[in-house]
Amino acid sequence: MQGSDYYIPALALAVALVVKLPSLWHSRRSPMSQAIFVIIAASAGGFAFAAPPSVERVNRLTGISNVSALIVYCFLSCLSCASMVLLLHWRGGPEASVRRQTRMWIAATAGVISTFCVLFALSDVPAERPRDLDTFYATTPFIGEMIVLYLSAHAATATVVMTKCWRWSAELRAAKAGWTRWGLLTLVTAFGLGLAFALLKFAAVGARWAGTDALDVLSTEVAPPLAGLGALMTTVGFLIPVVGPRLESMWDAWRAYRLMEPLWSALEPWVGDGAPMRIARTSSLEMRATLRATEIADRLLNLAPHLDARHRAVAERYATGRGLELEAALIVAEAATIKAALACTPVAGAPARTPVAATPGRTPVAGTTARTAPVAGTAARTAPVAGTAEPGRLAADDSANGAGAGPLPIRISGTSGLAELSRHFSRIHPTDLMVDAVHSESN
Repeated sequence: MQGSDYYIPALALAVALVVKLPSLWHSRRSPMSQAIFVIIAASAGGFAFAAPPSVERVNRLTGISNVSALIVYCFLSCLSCASMVLLLHWRGGPEASVRRQTRMWIAATAGVISTFCVLFALSDVPAERPRDLDTFYATTPFIGEMIVLYLSAHAATATVVMTKCWRWSAELRAAKAGWTRWGLLTLVTAFGLGLAFALLKFAAVGARWAGTDALDVLSTEVAPPLAGLGALMTTVGFLIPVVGPRLESMWDAWRAYRLMEPLWSALEPWVGDGAPMRIARTSSLEMRATLRATEIADRLLNLAPHLDARHRAVAERYATGRGLELEAALIVAEAATIKAALACTPVAGAPARTPVAATPGRTPVAGTTARTAPVAGTAARTAPVAGTAEPGRLAADDSANGAGAGPLPIRISGTSGLAELSRHFSRIHPTDLMVDAVHSESN
């Protein structure tokens, strides 16, 4: 990372903090919210103060050479501590134990930062080193010890957090906690990069102790990008379980909203006399999907008297016979029943449709309608729905299912259920008005 490159992740983290600040303020008494605030703020501050232009400016404003390095060390120590505290509260456990471990980590970090300040005050570092302070002063009294203490604490924290996250993610492998597990695995990678950063710095410092600067490039060129990427991934890793479920919910709502479009549009003539429901333009995707599902349900209630129980029984039996699960067969049968009703039922103000007469070798699905729904087109891609029942059995089905006894309720409800119903409904092609009984039976 060169010069102002440090400001790019600092700015990204600052934006993330501004976006997250209202929710963090709302739950400001929560230890997890406090830890998230420290993680993002410390990461942004570390990058901002580690940038060479900032180092020079801070040193000039304070009149203390290399004081920016001390500030960066303190920021990164706070980041490590907050990460551990957040992980402890995230994992949970006995409240007294979590509180005790939290105090322990905070006290240890406070001790480390205090030691940094004492060692820096005792050291003599007159030469300003904005990029290679770790290696340049590796053998200088007091400041050398401060560097070793910082790298040791950073490596130890990274190892502990990485190990805990890995073990926890392994426990969640069989559980339905995908976002949490992905967050933990991201943290494993992030703190793995942090550990690599510390080890590379140690290698360069060790080479200086041995009297050579051959490995300085590890500290000045290789390690900083790893630290930058690791800090960003740390923030992302802790945010994934928080933001991920919300994004998934929004995606599911949008997908359901779009899937319900064909059925919603086809039922437009069955709106009824009631005033249409209105929602604000700023309404959430979940609200929009819920409204569309409600409108479909209301329109299906108006269509219910025209649904044919015989059609439903034949279609469901055929779908089940084709190996579909009960739930899938039910959805296919409902879609076929709705399609047939819309094809044959005249709507007020619209000309009535005339059913197509049966021809030899071809049978209408319900015995009364020409337009039918193929199970194949909506689920299994096999032969169309219908035409598999023999006349005698079909008549028995008619009486058994109470055809014409009254409105036939739709057995599918809910946003996701109606979305799936609409998806199958949209796959029924107009050319599937009639089905070949002989072909269906041969299959």
